[in-house]
Parts: sequence; C-alpha cells; structure tokens
Amino acid sequence: DVQLQASGGGVVQPGGSLRLSCVASGFRYSSFAMSWLRQAPGKGLERVADIMNDDRTDYADSVKGRFTISRDNAKNALYLQMNSLKPEDTAVYYCAARRAGTMKYDYWGQGTQVTVSS
Repeated sequence: DVQLQASGGGVVQPGGSLRLSCVASGFRYSSFAMSWLRQAPGKGLERVADIMNDDRTDYADSVKGRFTISRDNAKNALYLQMNSLKPEDTAVYYCAARRAGTMKYDYWGQGTQVTVSS
C-alpha cells in the first residue's frame, strides 16, 4: 500500500522554527516530484514548496528565504525546514507526490498541524 506519513508539526512562537518530515512507502519515491502544501483555517489549499526528482526546488513567494525543502531518497524521506515562522504560516501541512513531468498529485499524506502563536 502507498503511504505518506507526515510528522513534526506543533505549536511554536513567532520567529521560531520547525522541521516537518514525510516518509514514503509503496511507490518508487526517487522517480516522483514531491511537494509540501498547506491549508489555513477557512482558506484553500496552497502550494508551499516543490522538489523535483533531480533536486531542483521551487517555493511560494510567501515562504522564500524562510523555508527549505529537501529529500533523502535513500530513506524515502521529505523534509521542510521552516524558520522565522509567522502567525500566517499557521495551517495543516500536507506532503504530496506526483510523477515527474506531471502536475497532478498522485499520493497525499495525512497532514500535520503547525500553529504559530505567542
């Protein structure tokens, strides 16, 4: 069975840091582009960051310079290092996988809550 297991969310003060992780199983992870997306309360789904199977990365303007996406193909793992967190980063964060060269997400994780509050 395909699984994407996200973890690492929590409550952090503004200016703080968190590191999200996502572990994949059941598919050829190294062949897939991976993404982090988020959904804030009352808002739609927002793409946060992508990492391609060749390690190229892309970020939403709202997180550039603060978030870093990375992957470890040996561990089937995806990471999101989030620094200088702001209250507007509060959301449920999802990891997702799509076949390289396509825009449709094939697999989704269950989401992990990030709350930035003083």
